[in-house]
Amino acid sequence: MATKAVAPILDPDITRFRDMLRAGDARLRAAHDAELPRRRRGLGIEALHLRTALIDDILRKAYVKHEPLLPNTVSMALVAVGGYGRSELHPASDIDLLLLQDSPQYAKTRAFAEPFLRFLWDIGLTVGHSVRSRHDCLQVARSDVTVMTNLMEARLLIGDEALLARLVHDLASPTLWQSARFFEAKLAEQRARHTRYDDTGYNLEPNVKEGPGGLRDIHMIGWIAQRHFGSANLHDLVKVGFLDEREYRTLIDARNFLWQIRNGLHLLARRREDRLLFDHQRTLALQMGYVDRPGQLAVEQFMKRYYRTIKQVQLLNEILLQHFAEALRGPRRPVITPLSPWFRARNGFLEVVDAHVFTENPRAILDLFRVLQEHPELQGMRAATIRLLRAHLSLIDGAFRQDPATRSAFLAILRAPTGVTKALRRMNAYGVLGAYIPAFGKIVGQMQHDLFHVYTVDEHSLFVLRNVRRIMQPEFEAELPAVSEIGRALAKPERLYLAALFHDIAKGRGGDHSRLGESEARAFCHRLGLSEYDREFVAWLVRHHLVMSWTAQHTDISDPQVVADFARLVGDREHLDNLYVLTVADIRGTSPSVWNDWKGQLLTGLYRDATRILRRGIGEAIALDARIADARREALERIGDRAPREAIEQHWARMDADYFLRHDAEALAWHACAIAGHRSAALPIIEARVRPDHAAVEFLIFSPLSDELFAVLTGSLERLNLSIVDARVHMASGYALDCFVALTADGKPPCARELSQMSQQVHADLAAGFRETPVRPLPRALKNFPITTEVRFSSTANGQLTVMEVIAQDRPGLLHQLALALLAGRTRIVTAKVATFGERAEDIFFLTDERGKPFGQGDSQRLADLATAIRARIDGPTRLSADAR
Repeated sequence: MATKAVAPILDPDITRFRDMLRAGDARLRAAHDAELPRRRRGLGIEALHLRTALIDDILRKAYVKHEPLLPNTVSMALVAVGGYGRSELHPASDIDLLLLQDSPQYAKTRAFAEPFLRFLWDIGLTVGHSVRSRHDCLQVARSDVTVMTNLMEARLLIGDEALLARLVHDLASPTLWQSARFFEAKLAEQRARHTRYDDTGYNLEPNVKEGPGGLRDIHMIGWIAQRHFGSANLHDLVKVGFLDEREYRTLIDARNFLWQIRNGLHLLARRREDRLLFDHQRTLALQMGYVDRPGQLAVEQFMKRYYRTIKQVQLLNEILLQHFAEALRGPRRPVITPLSPWFRARNGFLEVVDAHVFTENPRAILDLFRVLQEHPELQGMRAATIRLLRAHLSLIDGAFRQDPATRSAFLAILRAPTGVTKALRRMNAYGVLGAYIPAFGKIVGQMQHDLFHVYTVDEHSLFVLRNVRRIMQPEFEAELPAVSEIGRALAKPERLYLAALFHDIAKGRGGDHSRLGESEARAFCHRLGLSEYDREFVAWLVRHHLVMSWTAQHTDISDPQVVADFARLVGDREHLDNLYVLTVADIRGTSPSVWNDWKGQLLTGLYRDATRILRRGIGEAIALDARIADARREALERIGDRAPREAIEQHWARMDADYFLRHDAEALAWHACAIAGHRSAALPIIEARVRPDHAAVEFLIFSPLSDELFAVLTGSLERLNLSIVDARVHMASGYALDCFVALTADGKPPCARELSQMSQQVHADLAAGFRETPVRPLPRALKNFPITTEVRFSSTANGQLTVMEVIAQDRPGLLHQLALALLAGRTRIVTAKVATFGERAEDIFFLTDERGKPFGQGDSQRLADLATAIRARIDGPTRLSADAR
């Protein structure tokens, strides 16, 4: 007879302790929610204290419950270490414990330690623990600075107080970790940590704890202060002159704000979460009382405060670490070198000659950065000079900005042969740039809540400036050789630097930031004393900084009229060259993932064709027949004897003029060699190659004409996990010639074997016939940026085609879904332009109806139905529930 399973009897103490923990967590959540909307000092502290007090109480009671298991011959102390030792316990933080015993006889204490720790896990605590003797603690701490740091924050919970006191005394010995050695080890840790986050805290989803400017940078200051001065109290740094009272208050306010955010993240995620993910940014912004206002979302205001906060922490971290470096590394006799009447070098750092320099000569505020440019051997600015500089920012007023001497000083910084980017970055870090250009001050910390712009507006602008400078430096020529050649030949490069600084300066105001920025740039250049031509030149660049990118990625640049219109807007080579360099720098400074070689080729092609038009005069008629004849001649030269001439001419005879205008000679030659000589029975012809510029993978499909062909091909490329960036469709005499340009998932060109496998897969899909490719789920990040699909129709200038523009949320298989909707609507695709900007896709299709005619006025209902079908296909699988939003 089978025995009935008996449920294990639960220790009633486990239930009681779990109830205590749940009740305490409920009080914690209530306290946190009460704190959120308030903007006051001390923010974030109450929740930490409640959590720490709760866990202290539970651990002490659990220790007492298990203490009878501890042998009488062993002395033990239960010690909180790490963040818990500092009493900084967030809702889901690990609880780091040390079971400290007076001797290494661990076998004797196992009967206590194991059930005690198991009980803590059973009641729901996440515990990190070690069981060590005092001797073992010292031995491990001597070899591992992380363990040393953890033990420095030891706090007795219960047990032998004298035992912990002896350990603390031994840890304080300078022979264990001498102050200078400890400083260097922690500094190396910080540098490595910052490197993991690309040396910037201005990421889309920053890490509140570990990222630059985060809580760990504040901990760093406390650890070094404790090791050097014997005190972990940050206010003691004021007593020794390392901080002033205002800086201390700024640091504490920043810490409390970051504490509040970290508490909120743990509570929202219901687990340890230190990344400020998109999933939580909007919720935290609303909880903290931010509301949407014209031109700026609540989440953008919240993130602006966050980025400005970490900027303050980074600056104070820099000042304090430099103070420590001077105290711990500096020679007994300082090495002082005069540099100017106002500045000198002290032990490799720049300093003012006295505390009255800025009040007696305000221009020195800008000259300071010029001196740093002239002396690249200097490591930076002394902490005392940084503090003095920030204390005198109020001197940068209207009179200061109008002073010819300060204008000359600023222009000298821009015109310096080296160190321009570094100087402006320092000026931004210390608040000088925002004070001198008030409009720039407004964009400091300004974030745009999307996936396209991964940096704050001020950081992005300085990245663009850096990219312009790199383009002009010979040592970086290998990155973009053609662009570098143009950049180095530019006259007055300071105009381009100003355009980089001002191109996004009106972001966050609402309205057209290009037009608003144009006015700001013109006014500032006038104040700088630039000539009318130069200030209008800078203003023009700011006004039109998006035009070249938009033209290359949204229009058909193989259309001579499109290029002619662009050239007419640009007007001359000087404007074109500057705009080209600015456009490349802007795209490359937006996000590491936005730039690719394919976009580079689009811009290069537009630049090249616009240059030709400008050379022969914009008003000159474009000879299409001569252009086609030239393309055919050049293609034949490339083909040589690789394909029969008669077969080539036969192939070309069925292609219309548009085909020769949309492909260069190299592509025409590749197509001809692939197609010429094949019998109709050998169709379809499918070729794949890495483009000669290595920018992307290119597919050629020559097949009998079929209404389903484009949908089948886009579905096939989607199954290959390729991202289509360009599509061109040509129909002639019952055949279709389709060309696709696509990027691989990792951005690397495939090898010959992989290309062959891709071609075979496309061939198999064509043979299998039409089938829908399943919709892949949205990536996590995209779910937080729902975009309403827009569909707009218009006509080309010559009226031969209907233009359909689709703006939608980018997603895997988007082009395939569009193709399916167009197939169902009996619509033919002549060509397509595909562009993606972060989470936003902007695709343009040139269409005809099933008869090859453009849609007319009588087709308005049909186009409306098509737009409805497209929105249903795109929005249907991706629409988020109200809860998810």
